[in-house]
Amino acid sequence: MATANIPDDAPVGEINTTPLIDVMLVLLIMFIITIPIQSHSVPIDLPTGESPEVRPVTERNKLVVTREGAMLWNGAVIDRPVLRTLLQRVAASEPTPELQFEPDPEARYEIVGDILAEIKRANVASMGFVGNERYAGF
Repeated sequence: MATANIPDDAPVGEINTTPLIDVMLVLLIMFIITIPIQSHSVPIDLPTGESPEVRPVTERNKLVVTREGAMLWNGAVIDRPVLRTLLQRVAASEPTPELQFEPDPEARYEIVGDILAEIKRANVASMGFVGNERYAGF
């Protein structure tokens, strides 16, 4: 500060910014604490290992997600509307067929997450992941 020619009893024309900075830091900390943590997960109910009844699987459907994001249902290429229809049919079948889900290790996470969300919304009761051994190197 340059105070060479200012008398001691003259009013200071500068604003004290220390309280302003303190208030801004407190507000910043409050915003950081109150912002909810973003979760990009899809909750899936996995079996606990205590199965009350063991029933034989009569039918298996395999859903494959390729590296490019294409979906294959038992080897046939399908799109999202067809997937929704097939998943609803699987969920409504009695006994419930097993759905085997096999995403490629290099498939985009966004696409795989969307498909898992579709499976969850369709209430598919019997689902398993296939090909997990391919993820050992990732």
